[in-house]
Amino acid sequence: MASFSFGAGNAQKLVRIPLYLLGRIATLLIPRRDGAWVIGCGAGIGDGALALWDVVRRERHDAIWLTGSPRETADAAARGIPTAPKHSVRGFWLTARAGIVVVTHGFGDVNRYAVSGAFLVQLWHGIPLKRIGLDSPETLRSGILPSSVLVRAALGAMYRGATRRIGVLPAASHLARGRFESAFSLPEDRVPVTGEPRVDVLSVGTEQGRRAAATELVSGLLGELPADSRMVLYAPTWRDGDPDPAIPDAEEWRALVDVLEHRNAVLVVRSHPLGAGEYRPPFDTDRVRTLGSGILADITPALPAFAVLVTDYSSLAFDCALVPVPAVYLAPDVEAYAQRRGFYGRYSDVAGDDYATTWRAAAAQLEAILGDETVHAERVERSRALSGRVHAHRDGRNTARVYRAIISRAGAAAGAPKGAP
Repeated sequence: MASFSFGAGNAQKLVRIPLYLLGRIATLLIPRRDGAWVIGCGAGIGDGALALWDVVRRERHDAIWLTGSPRETADAAARGIPTAPKHSVRGFWLTARAGIVVVTHGFGDVNRYAVSGAFLVQLWHGIPLKRIGLDSPETLRSGILPSSVLVRAALGAMYRGATRRIGVLPAASHLARGRFESAFSLPEDRVPVTGEPRVDVLSVGTEQGRRAAATELVSGLLGELPADSRMVLYAPTWRDGDPDPAIPDAEEWRALVDVLEHRNAVLVVRSHPLGAGEYRPPFDTDRVRTLGSGILADITPALPAFAVLVTDYSSLAFDCALVPVPAVYLAPDVEAYAQRRGFYGRYSDVAGDDYATTWRAAAAQLEAILGDETVHAERVERSRALSGRVHAHRDGRNTARVYRAIISRAGAAAGAPKGAP
């Protein structure tokens, strides 16, 4: 079930051009306040925005979180986070007055019409494997005159104009930095290799403590599980509005559940929030559960709870590698996806040459990882090696480095207090 596409989103941007122009005029007239922050996150109250929020509040900055739904407002209230609706007049005013604006997905995380003139921090939401931004033809696809060169040119100009406003976009490594510089058309000094705030939770404390906390979190959300069972996370990526080609048929469900029963495991399905597939077996089983964003907004703190990751092109592969969690790669449409969306490097650079293209093959690999200690150790080592390539920092201090980068680059506009976390 597709719920969003670049074509539809870009069509809306074209229709909203007059509103952007009015917002631009308003922000020229409304003075910004040094030291005032607004923060928003496209995934709810979580991700790198929440990690940075804790530092910003600890340093006693004037900050507020802009929300887009009653659920986000309630989640923020439970944490004692002050909020305002981003689509309200107050949300516009707060964004227009803020010296520093922080987002994780796009400018729509706050009030998109009031960001001009602010110092913009784009935390992003993962290390890109699939091409993003200006590196992908999908970014400039429009539902209005989809074949028009002029429309694509207009969207490209709008996109570059927006990304030029970004003052800091933190990268996990020099490898990720190059991808962000290209995708967002940014100079090197705006993409510091600080590590991602969103994954600090996977490095702080002890491995045992992280696993215990994650297991308690997931178990509390999923309810009673089979005794002593292990959890397997399945996280397919967004297909840019197209149907998910990896939904198992009846025979594939049977083969997969047979493995789960044999190895006493539970498949936890984490569909992408922008396009969730219908992952429901055609028979009764307690071996398949759902953990969508409506249940758990931010999956990152839960990753140490899982014994195996099954994914296709999701950046969760890089997050899980930091734990490290062994991975099975299932890519039924890899050639078509590479042609339409594109990858950074070769898919096999991440997935290896033995990635599965069917659920039967994926189930066989899952059986081996769960049942053979040698295979399990080899897959863990693969994940650890991947982490070494994409994460320059694994010390739990990414958020502190990002905060310092923001303060040093924003300068007097941030009204920063002396010191750093």
